Amino acid sequence: MISRIGKNILFLILAFTVLSFSSCSTLDSRQQQLSSFTLTVLHNNDGESHLLNAGKGLEDFGGVARFATMVKKLKAEAGECLYDLNCAVIMLSSGDNFLSGPEFDASLYRQGGHPYYDTIAMDLIGYNAIAVGNHEFDFGPVILAEFIRGFKSYAPFLSANLDFSNEPCLKKLVNDGLIKKSEIVKMNGELIGVIGITTPTLPFISSPRNVMIDNDIAGAVNGEVKKLTAQGVNKIILISHLQSIEYDLALAAYIRGVDIIVAGGGHELLSNKDGLMIPGDEDHVYGPYPILVKDADGKELPVVTTSGAYRYVGRLVAEFDDNGEVIEIDNSISGPVRVAGGCSKDSVEPDSEILQKVIEPVERYIETLSSQIIGKSEVPLDGRRVSVRTMETNMGDVIADSILWQATLLSSEFGIPGPDMAILNGGSIRNNAVIEPGEISILDSYDIMPFNSFVTIVYGVTSVQLKEILENCVSKAEFGEGGFPQIAGFSFLWDSNGIAQELDEKGGVITPGTRIRQIRLNNGIKIVHNGSVLDNAPGFNVATIDFLARGGNQYPFRDNGFVNLGLTYRAAMVNYIKQARGGLISERDYPECGTGRITEKGLRSN
Repeated sequence: MISRIGKNILFLILAFTVLSFSSCSTLDSRQQQLSSFTLTVLHNNDGESHLLNAGKGLEDFGGVARFATMVKKLKAEAGECLYDLNCAVIMLSSGDNFLSGPEFDASLYRQGGHPYYDTIAMDLIGYNAIAVGNHEFDFGPVILAEFIRGFKSYAPFLSANLDFSNEPCLKKLVNDGLIKKSEIVKMNGELIGVIGITTPTLPFISSPRNVMIDNDIAGAVNGEVKKLTAQGVNKIILISHLQSIEYDLALAAYIRGVDIIVAGGGHELLSNKDGLMIPGDEDHVYGPYPILVKDADGKELPVVTTSGAYRYVGRLVAEFDDNGEVIEIDNSISGPVRVAGGCSKDSVEPDSEILQKVIEPVERYIETLSSQIIGKSEVPLDGRRVSVRTMETNMGDVIADSILWQATLLSSEFGIPGPDMAILNGGSIRNNAVIEPGEISILDSYDIMPFNSFVTIVYGVTSVQLKEILENCVSKAEFGEGGFPQIAGFSFLWDSNGIAQELDEKGGVITPGTRIRQIRLNNGIKIVHNGSVLDNAPGFNVATIDFLARGGNQYPFRDNGFVNLGLTYRAAMVNYIKQARGGLISERDYPECGTGRITEKGLRSN
């Protein structure tokens, strides 16, 4: 029987394949009503604690202080009501509002603790509603509760498919109205409903502990729509965090009564022709802004998102008729508005209050990390999201090697059997950039590996199970999900045209995968040949991180015993570069193209 999670996700994926989308701006040919209402939806998603700027080489772009100024500017423009119509502006976030790493650590290690710097910044930006994403749970429910409690203004966190009853600290926030399924925002006499939704894969990609997840996301949305419409709401926005806009586009076919979807989690960049981009983004536009799809009633539904990290403010200007139907999208001003500073023609000054209360103390903390050098690289190291989640990269090779090396060293100290290989999920590599040749600092290590995940050895992995683990790793490669592997100690060949494996909630195989074609250990021993596990193939001990050992990203380690070695994978890489590599990552050992550990054949690789 297909699992509830697998069934719903598969259902969404299949639905997406039969949907079409366009950038048409007119949603209804009916005559425009004189009493129409214009709503400007400002939005972002996946801020992920990128507080200072858009990253190395892009210091004049992004940053939460400049982002706040741009939001104020756009709010002021929207408030001018140039169309002689009733109008309003709403500010929304679609989740992943903070992320482990140096900028969030500045909050965790500062004297006094909280409110966290991210909370302070978001509070000053002024949100009307905020979706609960997956990274909100990376430190567990207690940190999330502290994050929400830090808001001085009222900004409810929304998720219609999460049940917080078994987490006391979060349940109290529900009772206090700070966590809700939906919110009604009243603006200029109009009622605007906002519904939140969170990815059903939450237990496999974060640490929600006793938070319960309803996998029927369409049912959760439709149920909340009925409650809102019963209260007289006829304009409804869904702020979703489903990890990919493709899931939102598919979901649209199974919901009704929603007027706008603001997606999060996928980091896709939508833009129309001649949109002003941050340098380097021009070649990474996913589609038009907005994308239009059909809902369950055949009504065209606009879907929008941004690429995250406070790089853009999304702006959708929608006109509603008396019945709450969207009759037009103003494409002349709708689209992502880049956040720029410096000498750019569209530059804005950083918000002075956020600059003082957030940016300056975070910068002081960051400076202490950037001054600590751990080594240097002769070669560019590719940690881009699009790379580490779809292919072997030399950055992935370095990290996987460091985990294998560190686990081998510690196993000897612990007096336990050592590992035969290492596997790391690409989603654990987070810097989303190429590190150019030169010095590598402690700060770089935090950017690359922000999570407090510990080096772990999993024991007794059979050859059949290893194939199943790797089938899981490549099962969603076309969606760029974080389970794609970076490896050490072996190599494998996979076929993107093969059948994708599907697992149930406990890691049991529902649909066997046929994508893994060859597995070979570094010593030459073959494990899989032409898609079949060879007779008498050995078993293994696998070095990985505790997140995966516990079933993260649905890695089917199942009930295998494992030992947490008490050292983070970030510390392992630092030790590896300093001790095992003598402070040098050489081009010979880690060429830009990788060393042939992972080879893909099939349509995607042609």
